[in-house]
Amino acid sequence: MSVIHKGNITRVFLRNLIKNNRFISNQYVNNVPEEEIKKSVFISQSTDIHRNLALEDWFYKNFNFQNHHLLLLWKSDPCVVIGRHQNPWIEANINAIENNDIKLARRNSGGGTVYHDFGNLNLSFFTPKERYNRKYNLDIITRAIFREWGLKTTVNKKDDIVVQNEFKISGTAAKLGRPNAYHHCTLLVNSNKRALSLALERKETGITTNATQSIRSPVKNLTEINHHVRIDKLLNAIGWEFLRTKSLVVEDGGYNLIQKQKGFQMINPSEGWFPGIDQLTEEFRSWQWIYGKTPKFTVTRYIEMATGNNSSNRLKLILDIHDGIVNDIQLILPTNLVPSGCNENASVITNLRGSRYSPDIIDNIINAIGGKIVNIENTSQNTDEEDAVAT
Repeated sequence: MSVIHKGNITRVFLRNLIKNNRFISNQYVNNVPEEEIKKSVFISQSTDIHRNLALEDWFYKNFNFQNHHLLLLWKSDPCVVIGRHQNPWIEANINAIENNDIKLARRNSGGGTVYHDFGNLNLSFFTPKERYNRKYNLDIITRAIFREWGLKTTVNKKDDIVVQNEFKISGTAAKLGRPNAYHHCTLLVNSNKRALSLALERKETGITTNATQSIRSPVKNLTEINHHVRIDKLLNAIGWEFLRTKSLVVEDGGYNLIQKQKGFQMINPSEGWFPGIDQLTEEFRSWQWIYGKTPKFTVTRYIEMATGNNSSNRLKLILDIHDGIVNDIQLILPTNLVPSGCNENASVITNLRGSRYSPDIIDNIINAIGGKIVNIENTSQNTDEEDAVAT
């Protein structure tokens, strides 16, 4: 049974850890003896994805981790979370998630797209940047799963946690700054895989971008391997494993080390506990962050126009999107329609320029000129790919 502190005790404890991080020297962080570094496991009481992302950001910006490492555990209502440098129209089925009350969020770290629901556990490990160690964190997770259920999981070369040498149960990403860093990951326990597949189904084609693009991987729930796994029991198992493991090396300190730690603490990510978190939450919830931070991209559509003599001409429609806003719209005409000495590129005069992008804009243009879309190829591409685990 975990020891959980609540209320005013936790708030006083939090205030004691909030310090000005700008003046923490690298030399001091590296010289802190391992036995002086304490640990805490915080459990968020919120299931709002935007508030929990804001909570991560609040810890990252405000906490002093030089003598205190933190594991934050949290769950979310159904949502799709894209990486910092991704395009939501490529990564998510926007219409499906809107129609099924699945939230969309953009996190502050890189990497691929993930799906969250109540069958998914999220973990965020916080340390000073100098002590950032992704392998250490993943080893704690795999050791906890094995200690509790005897279930063997492995960490592959891409830092995914997999079962049966193939199926992904965890995706991972990180944010490294100065002075702090965090590594967060997900664990598929008993997620709704049907909703997961629907939410991450790619519907948009013809997008050209250098945004980070996810690669789909085969996944499994832990309950498909061992039906005794439960998310609350997993939360406790990983929390205890974190507390009993030494701060700098993966070495079991047992019950004696646990006694020296700060234990489990339920936290309420509200303004009263974390001043400024409401503003951070609204920033993470805003269109400007979720869609407006999308790296620039172009959308290409081929349009067939009937000529009236049982033939047709094919036009090329190109939308240039910057910061989620339609920057330019062009129609490229077939050469047989271009007068001698004229450019085949025609800029479309429309009040849609300057609008927030959505696929509906393309439909409106095509309907206005009386054409129909011709599917030729998927022109979506990128130069920076990351694995995505649908968790």
